[in-house]
Amino acid sequence: MTDLERERVLNSVSQAVSFKPAYMTNDKLEAAVKGHGSLVISAYAISNSIAEDIFCPYGAPDMELLNRMTLVDASVATLPLDMVMEKAINSAKLAGATPENAALLAAAFAYFTGSCARSGVPLGNRKLGAIARIHAGVPRTSAISLITGKFTHKIPAFPAYMAIYEELVDKKLTRVDGSVLPPFVSGGAMYGHSALGEDYNFPELAYNAAKVGTEAMIKSMHGAGIYAYPLWPAFIGSAITLEMIHSDAALGEEYGTFTGTDSAYMAGKGAMDAAGIPAKIHVRGTNEEYDTARVIGDFGLILKDIGGPSVVGSMALDEVFAGFQEAATMGAGFSGGPVNAPLGHVLGDCMPAIRMLIKYNGDVYRTADDIRDYKMNSFIDPEYALCSLNTIARKAEDVTRGSVSTACLLASEDVKQRAVYRRAVKSYEMLKAGKTVEEVARQLDDERKAYVEERGSQVLSGFTGKDIKVRFTSITPQGRRTDNFTKKFWAFDANICFEATVNGKDYKIDNFAAKVIPEYVVDGKGRDDPDMGTVIFAGSVLSQELQYVGHTILNITIPAATGALLGGDPKTVAKDSQKGAYLTSAIPGGKEKAMEVVAVAKQIYDRINEPFP
Repeated sequence: MTDLERERVLNSVSQAVSFKPAYMTNDKLEAAVKGHGSLVISAYAISNSIAEDIFCPYGAPDMELLNRMTLVDASVATLPLDMVMEKAINSAKLAGATPENAALLAAAFAYFTGSCARSGVPLGNRKLGAIARIHAGVPRTSAISLITGKFTHKIPAFPAYMAIYEELVDKKLTRVDGSVLPPFVSGGAMYGHSALGEDYNFPELAYNAAKVGTEAMIKSMHGAGIYAYPLWPAFIGSAITLEMIHSDAALGEEYGTFTGTDSAYMAGKGAMDAAGIPAKIHVRGTNEEYDTARVIGDFGLILKDIGGPSVVGSMALDEVFAGFQEAATMGAGFSGGPVNAPLGHVLGDCMPAIRMLIKYNGDVYRTADDIRDYKMNSFIDPEYALCSLNTIARKAEDVTRGSVSTACLLASEDVKQRAVYRRAVKSYEMLKAGKTVEEVARQLDDERKAYVEERGSQVLSGFTGKDIKVRFTSITPQGRRTDNFTKKFWAFDANICFEATVNGKDYKIDNFAAKVIPEYVVDGKGRDDPDMGTVIFAGSVLSQELQYVGHTILNITIPAATGALLGGDPKTVAKDSQKGAYLTSAIPGGKEKAMEVVAVAKQIYDRINEPFP
C-alpha cells in the first residue's frame, strides 16, 4: 500500500471515530441531554448563558453585566441579575433540567460569577436563592427537602434537623435563655442590633447549630454504611441553621468589622469545622482563594431558599465544587480528578472556566490554555480526561453554545486529535505487520493499564505521602456472579487482582472487590495493619480509573475501523475489537459503536478521492 493509501486510511479512521460525540463513548450521552440521571448538559447550558450575558460581545459596552451582577441593595423592581437568571434557568430547562435543579445550578454559577448570596432588596428580603427559585417558578419548601449527593446511598436532611432541634429544646446552643427576656427585647433593635444579639446569641447559635447539624449528617452517613464525604453535611447543617436564625445579622466587633462577619459566616464556620474542610479553598486554573466559611455560609443561604432540588441536583452541585483544588478533601464530586469519571459527572470545569474568563476579560484562548494545563496535572490519565471533556463540551453545544463550552473544546481538541491519530497509526502498523484486530485492541488496553499503574502510583504517593506502587496481575469479570451479562462486561462484577507496595511492604491482593474489601470492612480482616487501609484506598482509585473507561472507547473503535479499511468484515472486526479491548469493554455498547464508526470510515475512505462532476 502506498503512502497515499496509508494516509487515506488514517484520515478516514480519524474523521470517523469523532464524527459525532456519541461515537467516542459508551456512556448514555443522549439521555444526558434531557436530564435523565445527569445535569451535565444543563450545567454547560447555564454557564454558557451566564458567560454570554456578562461579557456580551455584541452591542454597546453597557450591555456587559459583569460589574452589575453583584448588587446587594437596590430599591428597584428588577435587577440586572433577574434577566441573567431567567435566561440561564430557561437554558437549563431546555437541556432537560427540572425547574428546581435549574434554579440550584443557576444560583451556584451566578454566585461564582460574583453575585452576592444576599443580592436583592431588603424590604422584600429577596436573596440569590429566592431570585433563582422565583424565576424557575417553583414553590419554596424548606431545608427539610435537601438531600446529599449519592455516595452509594444518599441521606436526607432529617438527622440534622433532629439533632439541632433536640439541642435547641434542651437550651444547649446559646447562653441566651428566652424565658428570662422581658417583653419587647427580642424582635427589635435592642436585640437584633445590639450586644445581646450581635455579641452573644447570633454567633453562638449560628456556630453551634451548624456544627451539631453537620455532625449529625456525618454520623448518619456512617450509620448507612458509607464514607461521609463532608461537603453536603456542611451545606445541610448551614442551611438548616440559617433557616432558623436571623440570617443577615451582623456580629460584634470581636468577630470583625460591621457587616463583615455575619451570622451566615458563623454558620458556615461551624459547619466547616465540624466537617473538617480546609479553611481556604482555591479555584483550579486561577488559584483564587475563597474563605471556606464564607462559601459554606453563603450556600446555606442559597439552599434554604432554593426550593427542593433532587439528588441529581445535589450531585451536580458536588461537581460544581470539583472546580476547587481541594475538591478531593471536601468530597466534592468526581470531575476534578484524579480519577476520570463517567461523562454524567464531567461538569467540574464550568466554574473554573467562568473564573478564568473573568480573569482574562472573556478571552477564550487564554482560558483554554489554563484549563488544559490544570487538566494535565490533575488526573491519572490526562489524555482521557481531555478526551472526555471534549466529548461532553461538544455534546453541550447541541443545546447551547457559549464561551465556556468553546474554551473547553479549545483546551481539549488537540489532545483528542493526537489520541485518535496515535492509535490509528499504531493500529495500521500492527495490522500491516500481520497482527489481528483483537491483538491490536488488546495491546492498546495493555498500554493504558501500564500507564495507569505507573502514573497512578506516582499520584497516590504524592497524595498520601507514602511510597506506593500498584501493579494489576489480573482483571477479569465475575468476582462472585455467574450470569451471562456480568461474564461479558467486567465493570458490573470485577475480579481484580493486584500487587501493591506501601513504604517497602508488599501486599498480594486477590479478588479485591468481592473478597478483600468486604473482609476488611465487615469482618475486620487486615484492620490491625495500619497500611492495609492505604492499600484498599490505592487499589480502589486505580481500579475505578480503569473501570469507568466507558467515557472514551477509542481502543475499541479505532482498531475496528482500521481493520475494516484494510479488508476486514465489519461485523467481525467490531466483535474482535470489543473482545480484544478487555478493559475498555467494561460496559455494553462497544461493538455497536464500532460498527457505526466502521460504516462512516468506509464511506469517507471510498469517497475521499472521488472527483466532483
